[in-house]
Amino acid sequence: MYKASDNRYDNVHVRRAGNSGLQLPALSFGMWHSFGDDANFKDSEAAMLAAFDRGIFSFDLANNYGPGSGAAERMFGQVYRADLKPYRDELIITTKAGYHMWPGVYGSFSSKKTLVAALDRSLKRMGLDYVDIYYSHRFDPNTSLEETAEALDGIVRAGKALYIGISNYYSKEEQEIMKYFKELHTPFVVNQMSYNLLNREIENDGTIDALSNAQKGLVAYGPLAEGLLTDKYLNGIPDSIHLHSTNNFLVKNGTESAVKRINALNEIAKNRNQSLAQMSLAWLLNNPNVTSVITGVSKINHLESNLKALDNLSFTADELTAIDKITK
Repeated sequence: MYKASDNRYDNVHVRRAGNSGLQLPALSFGMWHSFGDDANFKDSEAAMLAAFDRGIFSFDLANNYGPGSGAAERMFGQVYRADLKPYRDELIITTKAGYHMWPGVYGSFSSKKTLVAALDRSLKRMGLDYVDIYYSHRFDPNTSLEETAEALDGIVRAGKALYIGISNYYSKEEQEIMKYFKELHTPFVVNQMSYNLLNREIENDGTIDALSNAQKGLVAYGPLAEGLLTDKYLNGIPDSIHLHSTNNFLVKNGTESAVKRINALNEIAKNRNQSLAQMSLAWLLNNPNVTSVITGVSKINHLESNLKALDNLSFTADELTAIDKITK
């Protein structure tokens, strides 16, 4: 039977979401890739438990994660029931609804019926009474933001979620829905967005500034741009690379420019005695608006390598200037 390490919080880095009571580890455990029906269960379980033993107490899921909707949540539920249930009061478990989940008109986006039904499915799969953060996974252009906000507020009042988040809401939609949350006194805490050294759109469009002004947090996903910000592609990027839709622009006009930029960033990382991946994580966490960075790992050695990024989160002014010249 699993017993969590007694030293799991000895070196944990915890960050607060704005002025809320929500606190998250600097690195959260993401279950978008490599977790589900066709994954090696023992390897996945080992990685999840190793993360918790190292102070990563936040697990990020969504209704559609895995090879088929619900797959990652089912796997998480197995590990939770077998190993993590005694530690429920220490865990932050989050899920989302909005991308395709089941057939029919209510199987995606952010109507009240969709959000309520999706969460009921998620809770059943994971064996939970509530989630800590429930996200609207994407802006729904055909449903009023007021309806989405009221649905999420009602979910909290029904005891099925403690906090509310949004994901993939850029500045305009983010600011409008935050207005409704404020009127409803909804415990809205974070916006989860694609953000990395090469994709800085949310800096440019005001998304981060709006969160900062409202004293809310940012959770960054895709911190390594699907591997571009590692040493994997320093010698070239194959045409077959599959990037998240928010990062496709990086290779839209060919890969030469991206290869040049990641090599330049890698030189800065080497001078910091970090890998490119470690520096990429550290750069995100150097931003005080970033509450947590979601990393998806299926192997313990990758987890340990990522955690080493926390050993050096500070940057000199010269380093930041050099990074900006490369990435802006």
